[in-house]
Amino acid sequence: TVKAISDFLTQEWGPKVVTGWEDWIDEAQRVGDLIGRSALGAGAGQVLACDTTSVNLYQLALAAIKARPGRKTIIIDAANFPTDRYIMQGIAKSLGLNLITIDNEDGAISENELITPELLKTYLSDDVALVSLQVVQYRSGARQDIEALTELVKSYGALMLWDAAHAVGSVVLDFDKNGVDLAVGCTYKYGNSGPGAPAWLYVSKDIQSKLQVPIQGWFAQRDQFAMGDNFEKIEGIRGFQIASPSLMGLRCVKSAFEMIEEAGISRIEGKAGQGTQMMIELFDKWLSPLGFTLNTPRGAGNRGGHISLCHPEASKIAIALRKYANVIPDYRAPNSIRVAISPLVNSYVEIYDGFQRIRDLVSTRQYEKIDDGQVRVT
Repeated sequence: TVKAISDFLTQEWGPKVVTGWEDWIDEAQRVGDLIGRSALGAGAGQVLACDTTSVNLYQLALAAIKARPGRKTIIIDAANFPTDRYIMQGIAKSLGLNLITIDNEDGAISENELITPELLKTYLSDDVALVSLQVVQYRSGARQDIEALTELVKSYGALMLWDAAHAVGSVVLDFDKNGVDLAVGCTYKYGNSGPGAPAWLYVSKDIQSKLQVPIQGWFAQRDQFAMGDNFEKIEGIRGFQIASPSLMGLRCVKSAFEMIEEAGISRIEGKAGQGTQMMIELFDKWLSPLGFTLNTPRGAGNRGGHISLCHPEASKIAIALRKYANVIPDYRAPNSIRVAISPLVNSYVEIYDGFQRIRDLVSTRQYEKIDDGQVRVT
């Protein structure tokens, strides 16, 4: 990645300056195709590498709702990523729609926040325009059945929008095979593309011509440089692009997803499954006796690349691990510590060593030295 950025600065931007746009103008499509074939199971012409996950979610959600006129209901879940919920709340409020939130944080309704077809079916009707769920739950790590849930939603005439941010680069997705309509995701988690790297969106070729995104940027204009008075959407995935691609960010994405392609997503998923299984076994042996509980499915096919360890002092433990043990987990309210394997770079020895450090820090109660509110980013 360092070489790719250096080469871009010295061999492209430097000597070519503005003339480089003759080649750069299609970068979002090229990198999108790379993401699609390496990690999403998506054929060419269905993925754009662009903008942020939040912007892409808003774009596709509103386009999907407009494509289902007369339907007044959106379905999300309580355990969905906060941005996704906030965006859907805003759309529902502005359009006067009914927003149904499945309470999958209630253990009596859902185990490990998982949305099963049986659970979702109780909320579906012919008034539903859009259902939006995560492929892998950001907190628990539970992995949804993409194919079954997508098929169920389609059977009611609604559209399904997946957020794959916590899944892409760690598990096999097979969007085309599984009949996925719409999906968004980031590149900076298992995609290893760097902080704030460009996100991506997926729109099945089957429905591209039927959707109109709300932000009509000039990169989606049929004759871009005619500078015409009115917007005419170009055919294909380019019709979902707003503006200029973030070129240096996309070079980071390109480097990372070329490595994913070389390693093979099936092999990556295999290592993620073995790594998280090792974590669960070490949890059972070392952490369960220390008051931790597991909020992640034990079946490898039902989880992604991270597990969720719950503890009453999770916030302090997570900070203490960073400060005293050189272990970098995430804390997620109200009581979860997320630990993950990045399959391309992490070894099984690192997993063992990391869990040993968690055990030692908690058993010696070093986390009690931490005051609440010491960090902004958890």
